Amino acid sequence: NRLKHRGPDWSGLNQHGDCYLAIIDPASGDQPLEKNIVVTVNGEIYNHEELRKRLPNHQFRTDSDCEVIAHLFEEYGEDFVDLLDGMFSFVLLDTRDNSFVVARDAIGITSLYIGWGLDGSIWVSSELKGLKDDCENFEYFPPGHLYSSKSASTPMFLMAWRIKAMGVKMVISGEGSDEVFGGYLYFHKAPNKEEFHRETCRKIKALHQYDCLRANKATSAWGLEVRVPFLDKEFIDVAMAIDPQWKMIKPEEGRIEKWILRKAFDDEERPYLPKHILYRQREQFSDGVGYSWIDGLKAHAANMVSDKMMQNAAHIFPHNTPSSKEAYYYRMIFDKYFPQNSASVTVPEGASVACSTAKAVEWDASWSSNLDPSGRAVLGVHQADAVDNGNKT
Repeated sequence: NRLKHRGPDWSGLNQHGDCYLAIIDPASGDQPLEKNIVVTVNGEIYNHEELRKRLPNHQFRTDSDCEVIAHLFEEYGEDFVDLLDGMFSFVLLDTRDNSFVVARDAIGITSLYIGWGLDGSIWVSSELKGLKDDCENFEYFPPGHLYSSKSASTPMFLMAWRIKAMGVKMVISGEGSDEVFGGYLYFHKAPNKEEFHRETCRKIKALHQYDCLRANKATSAWGLEVRVPFLDKEFIDVAMAIDPQWKMIKPEEGRIEKWILRKAFDDEERPYLPKHILYRQREQFSDGVGYSWIDGLKAHAANMVSDKMMQNAAHIFPHNTPSSKEAYYYRMIFDKYFPQNSASVTVPEGASVACSTAKAVEWDASWSSNLDPSGRAVLGVHQADAVDNGNKT
């Protein structure tokens, strides 16, 4: 079972397979959950207790948060998805007419792909490896969407391994805060509050292709669940309604990245964090583990990819052509396991500086010749002296 690592506590087969990580009701939360309505879920439904109260005439078999999905479908049909608050991707099969529904949360916190076989079959999986042998074409399933038959990664991977070894099954992570509050260093260069806000919107819409994908896969590889409070729908609605003028970075006024969020945690009487941590400069995940990690990867890629290989990159990889030896090296590894052309379509492309979108590269003329995803690419902003001999101080 290629997806066993995502759910080590239980596995089963009922039209579709599932590997289950027990968080809520480990004893009786085995999936699929109902007889007529079969549901396989990856994630957590945070408001399941509230939703159960809306279903007084339904008899629940378990205390699992995911069982509420089947009952909501029976009560409201496909529109029930809008009632869900949480991180989730699921497949629901109605055995009464053999119809099915596939859905993913609005941000795309849990990974999900959909594929099509030559025989017309439709496949859904949390990872590409679950599709590659049976599908001719596949793509990522877009966040906030419903499909109905009727209508920084390696360090996080290692960290998840260490956390799991300590016996922990669920962790809280900060994905989304930089996108919502404009925390990346390149936001220093935002020309005005309107463009600042547009960029935060672009970043949030692309989260499912970057940070959410990294966090979900790196932790699921070890049977560890990650929850992301900054991507709660209500939190995002409130935070994105704030005048972007108050989010903009203004060092001359003492306002650094994510100033609003930092101030919210600055309690003199009951401090959450020491001041030197609360107000230190934002550091990207890959930078925070030390430049030796980034530079080591680049050096290794330079040894594995020749100049001639780079010259022919457009012919070898006409789609998503690698623009650096490091990118070329990663692409070789990716194509080894996922050789289908449609697989490369699931990987986003475009110019980027310090995790920016391609549009934000226009903010500084010097960036077009320095397309480095590292935070140190934002010259004059990144505090290089915060790193000493490859280790963050």
